[in-house]
Amino acid sequence: MITNTLPLTELEQNEFCQDDPVLQTKPLAEEFAVNVRWQVNIPKHYLKLTAAELATRIQSVKMSLGSRVTILGHHYQRDEVIQFVDVIGDSFKLADYASKQESEYIIFCGVHFMAETADILSKDNQKVILPNMMAGCSMADMANIVDVKDCWNDLNDILNTGSIIPITYMNSTAAIKALCGRNDGIVCTSSNAEASFRWAFDKADKVLFLPDQHLGRNTAHKLGITDEEMIVWYPYKDFGGHDAQTIQKAKVILWQGHCSVHTRFTVQQINNARKKIEGINIMVHPECTAEVVQAADFNGSTEAIIKTVRNSPSGTSWAIGTEINLVHRLAKEQTEKTVVCLDSVICPCATMYRIHPAYVLWVLDSILEEDLVNIIKVSEEDTQAARQALDRMLALEV
Repeated sequence: MITNTLPLTELEQNEFCQDDPVLQTKPLAEEFAVNVRWQVNIPKHYLKLTAAELATRIQSVKMSLGSRVTILGHHYQRDEVIQFVDVIGDSFKLADYASKQESEYIIFCGVHFMAETADILSKDNQKVILPNMMAGCSMADMANIVDVKDCWNDLNDILNTGSIIPITYMNSTAAIKALCGRNDGIVCTSSNAEASFRWAFDKADKVLFLPDQHLGRNTAHKLGITDEEMIVWYPYKDFGGHDAQTIQKAKVILWQGHCSVHTRFTVQQINNARKKIEGINIMVHPECTAEVVQAADFNGSTEAIIKTVRNSPSGTSWAIGTEINLVHRLAKEQTEKTVVCLDSVICPCATMYRIHPAYVLWVLDSILEEDLVNIIKVSEEDTQAARQALDRMLALEV
């Protein structure tokens, strides 16, 4: 189905396509310790195509490429892009799906860390492509590998060797995943974070959790760990802003990171929803603050939110605390239920929004013309180390 979308607006063109000397001279290989072929500017003629023209050409190129290409779309992606994907899911589901495909090319309509994970899990003969290299993740960017290495070194200077295990959320760079892999750590998703914590505490007395402090705190609460047993590590302060004694007493050390979308939800919004719709169910993502999670009726991963709403009885009402594209899609799908977003004016995930159909067509054309752009390639060293952390997660019994 062709949705009634417009070509890239002038604002989008300025944001996504302008010549940026900083970006051109500071490639991701330096900033995030990964190897990439840096994005050239998208040819201007793609930006002038109508929605119908984009849809016709995308469908035509997809047909020409056939099984050589698989297009993945994250739940938070706009509908104008979702209409062209082969499968939709959360970041790990899509990366795992990609690893089981035989397609030569994987186009990941998501953000940078998701494409990195897909490359780590993909086969050697596959290439992972991100339509817009500026589609990053503000949370992942809050944990710079240089700062995290400094933190890890500080912790090991203060604590006994082997007394702390690093856990990184899937929403992190390949370099952070690799650091965890090299130091007996693990990757987690929002659905298996609790199992990852239990796994870590079987091996050590303390956990360093990266990069989302709220998912870390909410998960620790599920294990009965109190706020007094947790500290937040501030990367721009000496020893994270703490003295040695405080660090030694802490059971969970939380990195100072957060999701800019999920931290917009408030307890007041929950109270307002309860007043407005009698009997409404409140479900939020565990990236929300602890106060919001505790005030809600349910909390869970993106996939858990979808499953819970889909499996609920007809006639039920739901206020959801997560990215609005997903909520809108659920509302259109579950017409026999009331499904609303807790924050009616919330913006979509701004970095996810940088994927536009024009970019999808551009990278598809690049494959057809054998002049590839936007290839995501994690270094072999980081791939091996990050794969260790991911394999430990895959071995968990959830």
